[in-house]
Amino acid sequence: MRKSKREYPSFTHSLVIAASPARVLGAFFDPAALAIWWQTLRSVTTPRLFGAFAIEWQTTDYRDEILGALGGTFHGTIVEYKPGHEFFVADAFWVPPEGDPIGPMALEVVCEPHPSEYPPAVATQLRVSQRGYAESERWSRYYDVINTGWQHALEMLKGYLEQDAWRG
Repeated sequence: MRKSKREYPSFTHSLVIAASPARVLGAFFDPAALAIWWQTLRSVTTPRLFGAFAIEWQTTDYRDEILGALGGTFHGTIVEYKPGHEFFVADAFWVPPEGDPIGPMALEVVCEPHPSEYPPAVATQLRVSQRGYAESERWSRYYDVINTGWQHALEMLKGYLEQDAWRG
């Protein structure tokens, strides 16, 4: 009997955004855009092979019972980059304001053209995946927290990009 592969916690979410793949992908590298849709404090994101992908958020007043205060930094190295299409960040770590870093993990962002009947008559199917895991209460809780955080951030990204598209 063949053993089944164990499923580890991860995050994958996709949504359609009424903007071109290049604009959607670009929003992951533009510091002003990141400050709006991902609520970053600072960012260093270099859209190229072996570029940096480092994001910092302000420390929250909220304290999770396992992770402590949220915020901190997420950083890794871009090991795959296809302009207007996708990027892959490897060896990524979340460094919370307190406590040990969580990682290594990977972040993958893929933008595919998606047919649209409405102006601007171009849309993108965005898929964001984050994975990496070690057996611990902190890792499990991390995925519980980022699932909600990513979904909210991606809806903010959609609103941000579509608002600009409708302005004309």
